Amino acid sequence: MPAAEPPHDCPLCPRLAAFREDNRQKYPDFWNAPVPGWGDADASLMIVGLAPGLKGANRTGRPFTGDYAGDLLYATLLKFGLATGRFEADPGDSLELRNARIANAVRYVPPQNKPTPLEINTCRQFLVGTIEAHPPRAYLALGRIAHDSLLSTLGERKSRFPFGHGAEHALTGGAVLFDSYHCSRYNTNTGVLTTAMFEDVVGRAARFVTN
Repeated sequence: MPAAEPPHDCPLCPRLAAFREDNRQKYPDFWNAPVPGWGDADASLMIVGLAPGLKGANRTGRPFTGDYAGDLLYATLLKFGLATGRFEADPGDSLELRNARIANAVRYVPPQNKPTPLEINTCRQFLVGTIEAHPPRAYLALGRIAHDSLLSTLGERKSRFPFGHGAEHALTGGAVLFDSYHCSRYNTNTGVLTTAMFEDVVGRAARFVTN
């Protein structure tokens, strides 16, 4: 079975490794390493993001923790019973995921938050390992890159399951894929994604895995 997580000093993507070393010099108190998946290991719902944010998960070491995307994501997961406790944008808070797990398509922060196709492909082995360890009943893809990488991971043809906010796809293996625009500050500030739009998708995914 492939490994679910890259090593702390993963050398597989030279550009990302060089960026990691630069950030260790600039931000010595940050996590500055591949950010592992987080949540319920036996979860029925897997949430797939793009990559850690430079001053979010790359700082804290927990997915979507320390930036606006996490504020919206975790508030929504709490609302629909997919998390308990209190989110304080700190790994030491009391937040726990419930029947949900988060994994990024790319495990280390890329420059300008833009991984290359080669980096996405190289990191996919860890998404494979995460899924094979405990295949979920449903997936929530946050953005097109996460959607496409997940389909490639599962051996699905992208042409059969086009990305679209709010779309639901019945995958070959029986799982269901829910699509959402990424909950980034840019998408919410520009009106591409509203809180109501995001809650609609997450709510449907939550109901699916709890019924």
